[in-house]
Amino acid sequence: MSEERKTPAANPGATHGSTPGATTPGATNDNAASHETPQAPSPEAAAPEAPAPAPAQSAADPIEALKAENADLRERLLRAVAETENLRKRAEREKRDASQYAISRFAHDLLGVGDNMRRALDTVTADARSAADQALTGLLDGVEMTERELTKALDKHGVKRIDPMGEKFDPNFHQAMFEVPDPSVASGTVVQVVQVGYQIGERCLRPAMVGVAKGGPKSAGTGPGQSDASAQAGSEPRGSGVDKTA
Repeated sequence: MSEERKTPAANPGATHGSTPGATTPGATNDNAASHETPQAPSPEAAAPEAPAPAPAQSAADPIEALKAENADLRERLLRAVAETENLRKRAEREKRDASQYAISRFAHDLLGVGDNMRRALDTVTADARSAADQALTGLLDGVEMTERELTKALDKHGVKRIDPMGEKFDPNFHQAMFEVPDPSVASGTVVQVVQVGYQIGERCLRPAMVGVAKGGPKSAGTGPGQSDASAQAGSEPRGSGVDKTA
């Protein structure tokens, strides 16, 4: 049995017709890549970066800002001065009113005392007084002196007597109790005083109870738009002059 001739195994990596020292395709590509000329930079990359736009000016001109702040402070100062002045005037007015009208209730209560003394004096007729003995005459004189002193004390503190006989009816200080038909007297004129009134300062402490003429010519200043005294008869006095504290 003849020996089989052994042939060397073929090199799987070698190619047909390859020569010693020849390089493979992969090695050729690597060498070519290593010997490539570097590419020139693009115009976009070569150009320098443009500077970023400056931020918008957030704050206004310092001078204008100071002017605006100055105007604002000046306006605030003027308002503060005006408020302070109004407060001062209001405090002075309240102080004056408090000192003038503080005794309103007390003075109103004293009016009844004066009324009673006047009623006591009016009950004594002139004939009875002329025929009275010394004791009764002294008593009457004492009551009159007390009434005068009371009136003087009230007047000292700003309480004035209101006796509107013959005057034009004023609803702020008079209270119409009834009407008296009298064509000879101007309509709206006070022709009878039932009870005198009193005022303290510019306020009515107690309205005078009066009778008002009706039927005569209208008094000066009475127009069709003004209310007649008949609407006030038997009603409370109206107007801001009446002192509500009394």
